[in-house]
Amino acid sequence: MGAIQLVDVEKWFGDVQVIKGINLGIRDGELIIFVGPSGCGKSTLLRMIAGLEETSRGQILLDSNDVTDKVPSERELSMVFQSYALYPHLSVGENMGFALKTAGRSKAEITEKVRDAARVLKLEDYLDRRPKELSGGQRQRVAIGRAIVRKPKGFLFDEPLSNLDAALRVDMRFEIARLHKTLETTMIYVTHDQVEAMTLADRIVVLKDGEIMQVGTPRQLYESPDNLFVAQFIGSPKMNVVPCSTSGDTFVLQDHGTGPLGHPARQTAVQLGVRPEHISIVAKGQGHCAGIVEVSEYLGADYFHYINCGSLGLLTVRASGASDEIEGQTVGLHFDQNRLHFFDPDGTVL
Repeated sequence: MGAIQLVDVEKWFGDVQVIKGINLGIRDGELIIFVGPSGCGKSTLLRMIAGLEETSRGQILLDSNDVTDKVPSERELSMVFQSYALYPHLSVGENMGFALKTAGRSKAEITEKVRDAARVLKLEDYLDRRPKELSGGQRQRVAIGRAIVRKPKGFLFDEPLSNLDAALRVDMRFEIARLHKTLETTMIYVTHDQVEAMTLADRIVVLKDGEIMQVGTPRQLYESPDNLFVAQFIGSPKMNVVPCSTSGDTFVLQDHGTGPLGHPARQTAVQLGVRPEHISIVAKGQGHCAGIVEVSEYLGADYFHYINCGSLGLLTVRASGASDEIEGQTVGLHFDQNRLHFFDPDGTVL
C-alpha cells in the first residue's frame, strides 16, 4: 500500500510562506505529477513528502499513518533526484545495492534484489560496469534501480529527466511509464515539462505560488480548465486568449466578428479562450476575425501559423502539415463554437 494524504500542509521559510495549506489525496498505485512555473513550490512539496524539508504546519499521512515528523529513512519512500548521484568507484550492481548493504542486509538478499531490479530495468548486462561507462539514460535507470531494491511504498521523482537530451527523454518517459505499470507502486513526479506530465500522469496537480490551481487527469485539464492560469499553462502551443464582450446570445470580439455565446452564465465573460487546433483558416472576409500570417512553422505533421489579428493580438493556429503554405497572406479565422472557453474578470472559467 502507498496512499498518501496531505492535510492543510504549509511550509514557511521565516516570514515567507511557500506552501499555502495544501490538501491532496494520492491513491495507492497512482502516478501523480506536480507541474507549475519555477518557484511554484512543486519541488519543495515533494521534499516535504520525502522528509527532506520540515513541514511547518499540517500533516502528511502514509497509509493513514502520520509520518510528518519522521525522518526520511522511516517513511518507506524512495527518491530519485535530477542528478544521478552515483558512486563513481562502485559498479552498477554495487550502486544499486548500496542502501541495502548499509542497512546490514545479507549478501544473498542484496544480490537477489539487485538482479530483480536489473531485470525490470534491462540492466542485467551492465551490473559490472562503472557509471562512467554508461550513457545518461542508463545512469538514470541505475538511480531508479537503487530506489527499486528498497521495495518502497512510493517513489518520488524530482525532475529525473532534465539532464538528458531530447531523444533520451522520450526513451526514458517510456521506461518510467512501463516501470509504473510493472511495479504498480505509487509515484509522485515533479517536472517543468508539460509533455512529460501529459504523457505520464494518471492525474496532474497544477501549482502556482504554493497553491493548487487544479487537479485532474491530463484530458480534464486540457479540455476543461478551471481557470485562465491552467488553460494557458497546459497545452503546447498554449491556448489563445482574446478580449471579448457579450451581447444577447453572442460574444463580440473587439473590432472583429461575433459568434454564439451558448451559455447564459457566459454573459459576464471578458475573455475568450480557444486552442490552436480549434481555429480554422478560412477565406479573407469570412470567420470571426481576420489577420496576417506573420510566421509559419512547418513541423511535418503540423503547421503552426502565428497570425497578427490587430487588436486581438497574435493568435496561434495549428493546421495540417499537408495544407498550403500561407505565410504573408491575410486570412479569416473561424472558432469552433463547441470548443470555446469563457473567463470572468477574475480568470475563473464560466
